[in-house]
Amino acid sequence: QVQLVESGGGLVQAGGSLRLSCAASGLTLSRYAMGWFRQAPGKEREFVAAISRSGGDTYYADSTKGRFIVSRDNAKNTLYLQMNSLKPEDTAVYSCAARFVIDSRRDMTYRARADYNYWGQGTQVTVSS
Repeated sequence: QVQLVESGGGLVQAGGSLRLSCAASGLTLSRYAMGWFRQAPGKEREFVAAISRSGGDTYYADSTKGRFIVSRDNAKNTLYLQMNSLKPEDTAVYSCAARFVIDSRRDMTYRARADYNYWGQGTQVTVSS
């Protein structure tokens, strides 16, 4: 059974940093492209960042580019999101997602919610002004 469990959320002041983790179990992370999404109250879930199977390719939403860094440790089956220079508008529930990559030769990122097979429950990030 595949499980994705996020941690590291919390309350932080504007300008501060947080590091989110997503621990995966029931799968071999190196076979999955991974992504981070977030959902603020009253808004749709939106793309934050994505990383390819190997970690060699990353992609960011315009709103997070230059401030957030996505990384992964396949040996530890863990995905990370380093969030710097946080803004109040970053307040949301952050979820990680996994997409099984059938063709092992493919090493690309995926940006749409529909691209992903598995989702975590999310961790709350609140940025105060």
